[in-house]
Amino acid sequence: MNTRVETIGNASPLTADAHPMIDPFGRAVTYLRVSVTDRCDFRCTYCMAENMTFLPKKDLLTLEELDRLCSAFIEKGVKKIRLTGGEPLVRKNIMYLVRQLGQRIGSGLDELTLTTNGSQLARHAEELYDCGVRRINVSLDTLDPDKFRKVTRWGDFAKVMEGIDAAQKAGIRIKLNAVALKGFNDVEMPEMVRFAHGRGMDLTVIETMPMGEIEEDRTDQYLPLSELRADLERQFTLTEIDYQTGGPARYVRVEETDGRLGFITPLTHNFCESCNRVRLTCTGTLYMCLGQNDAADLRAALRATEDDALLHTAIDEAITRKPKGHDFIIDRTHNRPAVARHMSVTGG
Repeated sequence: MNTRVETIGNASPLTADAHPMIDPFGRAVTYLRVSVTDRCDFRCTYCMAENMTFLPKKDLLTLEELDRLCSAFIEKGVKKIRLTGGEPLVRKNIMYLVRQLGQRIGSGLDELTLTTNGSQLARHAEELYDCGVRRINVSLDTLDPDKFRKVTRWGDFAKVMEGIDAAQKAGIRIKLNAVALKGFNDVEMPEMVRFAHGRGMDLTVIETMPMGEIEEDRTDQYLPLSELRADLERQFTLTEIDYQTGGPARYVRVEETDGRLGFITPLTHNFCESCNRVRLTCTGTLYMCLGQNDAADLRAALRATEDDALLHTAIDEAITRKPKGHDFIIDRTHNRPAVARHMSVTGG
């Protein structure tokens, strides 16, 4: 294969057949989220049914195949990769992939990060840092151990706290993600702000997303972040700032704590105008939008030949179908999700 290298503008070098990914609306795709497994050791009530049927392990791409796919995206201009799940750290030998991708940091890739529930962090934190991971997102919806067990069904709050401690000790910066759930953790948010900022962590609150069939009634869970923000402003001074991480959160500074607070609002405020990301599943399916069902099968191109030209062509074709925005709605009549697949399939 021709491996002549060319440089486009200030971008990192691209191989001759790896054109940068520009979608139909002129947005450059530079961020890849990779769900390395749909499995999780929690069963969060807003995310999964308690008795989930996961993909057969034989259907998953190997870690070597995921590495090859990620490398193809890096060649095509991806600067940031986030490993997600399910829970990414429950995938057997996942650190192989982390180490392989970590070697690309500074050679096309600017950042490697992950989103985790924190359950496995204590045993992986030091190695994650050694592999070049400098910041991670930890999902944490409550500081009450009993409520934590209730919302995760299987989670151990103490283990997550141990994991956060280990990650910070290793030198990894943490951002906490909390899904806002009406009647569950809304009254806790001031305490969570103080906890996160007191530990030097950012906090982002997220509206519940209507994805996948669950036992809970999402119309009961749904809390517009406009309401939550109004409540927080009774206790805190929130100042708009321009800070961005490449994700959909809009940030404010909490003057009383001197920390950052982010809001992700897929329902009350569509965040698609600056979307720079696509999502790859553990089976090689590429979703151009979290809130749409259109997808591309990259596994066929991956396995058809060792020459990446076919894979690059398949990626290019997929990017031409990236939509302008998502279609998240809550069907209040039938309590049906906007998207049938569970969040763990695509990654958050």
